[in-house]
Amino acid sequence: MIQTPDAAAGTDTSADVKFRADVREWLVENLESEFRELRGLGGPGREHEAFDERLEWDRHLAAAGWTCLGWPEQYGGRDATLRQQVIFHEEYAKADAPSRVSHLGEELLGPTLLAFGTEEQKQRFLPGIRSVTELWCQGYSEPGAGSDLAAVTTSARLEGDEWRINGQKIWTSLAHLADWCFVIARTEPGSSRHHGLSYLLVPMRQDGVEVRPIIQLTGTAEFNEVFFDDARTEASLVVGEPGKGWGVAMGTLTFERGISTVGQQIRFARELADLEAVARDNGALENPVLAERIDQAWVGLRVLRAHALRTLASAHENVDPRTAAGQASVSKLLWANWHRDLGELAMDVLGAPGLIAQSPMGGLPGPSVVTQAAASGPVGRPPTDDLNEWQRLFLFSRADTIYGGSNEVQRNIISERVLGLPREAR
Repeated sequence: MIQTPDAAAGTDTSADVKFRADVREWLVENLESEFRELRGLGGPGREHEAFDERLEWDRHLAAAGWTCLGWPEQYGGRDATLRQQVIFHEEYAKADAPSRVSHLGEELLGPTLLAFGTEEQKQRFLPGIRSVTELWCQGYSEPGAGSDLAAVTTSARLEGDEWRINGQKIWTSLAHLADWCFVIARTEPGSSRHHGLSYLLVPMRQDGVEVRPIIQLTGTAEFNEVFFDDARTEASLVVGEPGKGWGVAMGTLTFERGISTVGQQIRFARELADLEAVARDNGALENPVLAERIDQAWVGLRVLRAHALRTLASAHENVDPRTAAGQASVSKLLWANWHRDLGELAMDVLGAPGLIAQSPMGGLPGPSVVTQAAASGPVGRPPTDDLNEWQRLFLFSRADTIYGGSNEVQRNIISERVLGLPREAR
């Protein structure tokens, strides 16, 4: 039986034990209240599920002091230790609590502002992130750049006390619901690659911003195209120095692969355990090849966990920047490929019936369809009701190896920056 990994059992201090008990007790009590129907909803490929209700849940968390745990107390956090932050994400995932809608603000932009922002920027934006009253999206990828962030062409010019932004971003998660976007734009005409880029904070609700949803294979639309046509933002809303936004952007990517990935691994373990149950019920587990692949997936989960904990620990040490870049890229490659492979394994476990929509596959754990009652919020056509949970996993996990930095780019970072191999010809 595949087991959900526990948080380094036996290593908690007395303070950590109490913290774990407090988190667990609060989640049990509050997920049995008006939020009990939200268990397990949301996440990549499923952001359409009960979005408004999950937003209320996030704000409920904030009111109880369970958001932004690692932030300094002066900015609304708890000054929680790294260990306590890991504990929270583990217990949150074990409770099958709904996926958070404020991830981009809390886990990416918030830490970026704490590390690189001015005091004025912190005072202006951190309270809205902590209370989940302002939602954020990430303006990085472009049609002609993809995961090659240094090739962006979106431009911004300073006119008086405002930046004017022109260009296009793509694959922008939840842009149709966001209030603000952190945008990488070229602010020095004639500059190239990572030179001359700036990290701007841009309001989404203005005439110069147009959002067009991208309909995915699953029928949902959480990714978007974003067009900036003389969009404006204040001159002071550049994080770091103008023209030196590359370092800030790299800092954000490092935060993206941080503590929340520990909770992600527990959700992966639950998916694997459910798939093992399907394989046992339909006889697929008797196939020695499939049984071995399920075992290999379990081993892969342990590798993911070991690497994540080692990377998190080293983040608090004086690690060579090249090593840090390599660790983040290895982490992305490990989890993205593992989850993609799980989707393929699920299809093989289901066999021929898995190729048919609305097929009679009784006994599958988890919701087989997303009901319209749970599908509130996003634009785009409703999610396809003829896909079961495993078919959705298979289709959407193809994107895991692309968003957040494609496999090819991650391998280039490892080979060029860490191993010192010759740069890829461009």
